[in-house]
Amino acid sequence: MENLIDTLLKDAVTAGASDIHLKVGSPPVMRVEGQLRRMDAYESLRPDDTKEYAESLFTENAASDFANRGAADFAYGRHELGRFRVTAFRQRGSVSLVLRRVVPGSKSFEELGLPRAVEKLAGKDTGLLIITGPSGSGKTTTMASIVDWINANRGVSILTVEDPIEVLHPDKKSVVVQREIGVDTPDAATAVRGALRHDTDVIVISEVDDADSIRAAVAAAETGHLVITSMRTSDPADTIHRITSLFPQTEQQVVKGQIAAQMLAIISQRLVEGRDRNRVLAAEVLTNNERVQEWIMGDADQASLLEIMKESEFFGMQTFDQAMLNLVVSHTVELPVVLPHLRNVHEVRAKAMAAGIEI
Repeated sequence: MENLIDTLLKDAVTAGASDIHLKVGSPPVMRVEGQLRRMDAYESLRPDDTKEYAESLFTENAASDFANRGAADFAYGRHELGRFRVTAFRQRGSVSLVLRRVVPGSKSFEELGLPRAVEKLAGKDTGLLIITGPSGSGKTTTMASIVDWINANRGVSILTVEDPIEVLHPDKKSVVVQREIGVDTPDAATAVRGALRHDTDVIVISEVDDADSIRAAVAAAETGHLVITSMRTSDPADTIHRITSLFPQTEQQVVKGQIAAQMLAIISQRLVEGRDRNRVLAAEVLTNNERVQEWIMGDADQASLLEIMKESEFFGMQTFDQAMLNLVVSHTVELPVVLPHLRNVHEVRAKAMAAGIEI
């Protein structure tokens, strides 16, 4: 069965697939250029098929996670195929699998369409940089690009703490140590606390989603490290609210103070369909200044933070509406594509018309 899964993955890679879905009752399905396609050369999968596929892919820790929790996230790699991020889970009593292909190498900031502020942020010595967005919004790709830029341009010691390791970073100008949760360390907080005793300059945590990991990330920033991490939040305001909500009410004001002091920026991402049908990045950027610190420490609503971002282009900030308007005006994306993502449709329509875009 291991040879069969490798054959299936080879066919998917040859077709340019980014993801492969294995589900009982359907042939394997792959995503190519954003569209799902059935692999008609394969028969519909039976419960025993997906179970055997999973068992052939499982690492020891993944098998344990799946047995105990009914779900597992792990990495699978073959020299001739590359690496895949695998999610296995139970569905209606059977096993389902989703494999996401990890393309070797990291694209540049310009190739990804990241804001110019990212390079300046990657050059910082200390502080907390958070990349946010829903699953599939390119957070891992952005973080890998930042690590690659630091690796190529700065002579520092980089530690990544990942679940699982998705992109391998060979040493360039920097020294890179990559640790996998569940294999090299029990959890992110333990790995980060250990790094504080080592000669580490940059700490990259694949995701923070609980109070312990956030405490560890903030403590690392406070002790002079550049900390880069991600959260599954929709925008900067949601990110700040989510962080504080993870702590007891008696601690929340202290946590706000720590975030206000240590935060470099929050970059929130969405992917939209471009004119060439490729997915294009739109990013909302919140950098730190006195107005932002006051907002964090207070109980202001999202609207006031949006006004700060709209008025702070000089500091590298931009809202999703501004980012998507730029994509429309540059003829990268059609206006109808961005409309469902806008907060103020009328304002963006008016500015697009003023820039000569036909409505």
